[in-house]
Amino acid sequence: MTCVTVAISEDAVAWDAYVASHPHATPYHQHRWLGLLTKVFSHRLIPLAATRDGSYAGVFPLVLMNSRIFGRFLVSLPFVNYGGLLTDSEEVDRSLWLRATALAKEVKANFLEARHVQSHSFVALRKQHKVTMILDLVGSIDGQWQAFDAKLRNQIRKAQRSGLTVRMGKAAEIRGFYEVFARNMRDLGTPVYSRRFFEEILSSFPETSTVFSVYSQQTVIASGIALSYRDTVQVPWAASHRGYRQMCPNNLLYWEIIQYAIKEGFRRFDFGRSTPGEGTYKFKEQWGARPIPLSWEYWTQAGTLPDIGPKNPKYAWVISLWKRLPLPITSWIGPSILRNIP
Repeated sequence: MTCVTVAISEDAVAWDAYVASHPHATPYHQHRWLGLLTKVFSHRLIPLAATRDGSYAGVFPLVLMNSRIFGRFLVSLPFVNYGGLLTDSEEVDRSLWLRATALAKEVKANFLEARHVQSHSFVALRKQHKVTMILDLVGSIDGQWQAFDAKLRNQIRKAQRSGLTVRMGKAAEIRGFYEVFARNMRDLGTPVYSRRFFEEILSSFPETSTVFSVYSQQTVIASGIALSYRDTVQVPWAASHRGYRQMCPNNLLYWEIIQYAIKEGFRRFDFGRSTPGEGTYKFKEQWGARPIPLSWEYWTQAGTLPDIGPKNPKYAWVISLWKRLPLPITSWIGPSILRNIP
């Protein structure tokens, strides 16, 4: 058996060449994305790479986060749905995982979290509480429209009859997007990312990132950022103004992005992750999206799964308070809190 060597990679070119060649790579495995995280959040990046006979056989990008509230941890990758191990074989998976757990102990991390789609037999702890929702596009706009049920088509028509319009753009649309997104996050009781985070996404991925915004006259009432990679368009961040819900702006927003994906020849539309049975899950399901289980896998210092999610009862009072704060305050202090919440 050929020996596998694991080390921190300094070679962005070789890293990206491996990612580009791997059939299961995500946009977040690209070195540009890792650089964006360090640039915006100032986190320490630990890009582990495995080599065999001098050639890359796997990568495992890790980000070290340190929170006064939640502790110290390694994540692959924070803020997004995907990341984790990307390798040629289970042997390489195991080698990278063992090195990562040893590294977690070295840096005194409470836990290591890797966001996978497929589970790994050698990992003892995992959460499978989330799914990602994937719509297989039929290849034509008319065919896709006919695939929707009557209720969904009526909701889209309602938005169109309400005089709503859609614009797609780049940096010029970020302001409107962020105003809607920040308000929605506040209403959910969750800190918001900095506006700079989204600006850097547009700047770092100009050829594959686009902002879609729904307008009521001159006001943005729904908006989302679409990222394209290989055969898929995904919308990791989207929000709408609750005061305009009766006009169905979210339905128009997603229909416009789906039409764009079909026109550009993409085969899949990724609505992003949801909890089965909850409102966002049902919204995505009505489009015909199918659930793909996610497997978030862990090593922990305590030997038990961490619980830093919003459903943990001990955070209920904080969430309740956050919802009542003025929007300028949550937009100001939120980014400094969220930078250490994966």
